[in-house]
Amino acid sequence: MSQKLRVGILGATGMVGQRFISLLDNHPWFEVVTLAASPRSAGKTYEEAVGDRWKMTTPMPEAVKKLVVLNVNEVEKVASTVDFVFSAVDMTKDEIKAIEEAYAKTETPVVSNNSAHRWTPDVPMVVPEINPEHFDVIEFQKKRLGTTRGFVAVKPNCSIQSYAPVLTAWKEYEPYEVVATTYQAISGAGKTFKDWPEMEGNIIPFIGGEEEKSEQEPLRLWGKIEDGVIKKAEAPLITTQCIRVPVLNGHTAAVFVKFKKKPTKEELIEKLVNFSGLPQELELPSAPKQFIQYLEEDNRPQVNLDVDYERGMGVSIGRLREDSVYDYKFVGLSHNTVRGAAGGAVLCAELLKAKGYIQPK
Repeated sequence: MSQKLRVGILGATGMVGQRFISLLDNHPWFEVVTLAASPRSAGKTYEEAVGDRWKMTTPMPEAVKKLVVLNVNEVEKVASTVDFVFSAVDMTKDEIKAIEEAYAKTETPVVSNNSAHRWTPDVPMVVPEINPEHFDVIEFQKKRLGTTRGFVAVKPNCSIQSYAPVLTAWKEYEPYEVVATTYQAISGAGKTFKDWPEMEGNIIPFIGGEEEKSEQEPLRLWGKIEDGVIKKAEAPLITTQCIRVPVLNGHTAAVFVKFKKKPTKEELIEKLVNFSGLPQELELPSAPKQFIQYLEEDNRPQVNLDVDYERGMGVSIGRLREDSVYDYKFVGLSHNTVRGAAGGAVLCAELLKAKGYIQPK
């Protein structure tokens, strides 16, 4: 690609905004040219606006340090500088819905990490290996918004990445009942241990709104487009508990599954390791070569050993075994701020570009 697409990041100073900046440093297709944040950050250089709140383990890229942060609410001004934007704004749901649609109406595609539009019927919520066909609903959304190239697309909740791909790989065996307990890292709340010292050596058995998302969002991924909107799937029935644990990055899930057609363990593992999708076929820049790895050791996956599998874009599965109440149980692990947040959105943008939805203005 001779000319990179110009990218803006809305909510650039927060943890997910920082992750976007880290992942997009030296990206072959995209170049970050505009950073936008709240009015209190506007007018400062990015380096000044973030100050000592840089939360990534890698240094702040030189290319963004001197960029002057724009006011995210000055929609026309920000939109005029870019081909598309990533959204990681920290606002109320109603405010996020309004501002993302406002950007879309300037004919600027919005690829969002936020949850506000995940249930807007004509907004695609996509894991590119699972449901890329849901991007087809964008044409109906454009009619509603009155746009020719502007739209909103979102990625799902971070916690479902460690089990929804697995259940997708096993769909021919018809999983119909799932129990999942997720053990979620503090970066999912936009925090580090420095910000949240009370999490050290602690577990909190509640994450607001997370269980409903974890139970319902996989059904939307597996839904179908009907009459210009996405209708969620009816099955499987999923029940979850979501627990905050003293881990910086990496959401782990302990999952129990019942199948209508009971497979062998070997068949299940074979489906996992051979599961791939459009990102692998198209060799998109951020796509993991192998989406799901299966680990034979009894003590894997582990956050310390496995969270960065495929640069954080892959999913690690282990401890698959028959269960005395359910058919099978397993443990899954995914990187919540890479595959589960910014990286998942970057992969969505790459696929949208490959499919022609995002082009130079």
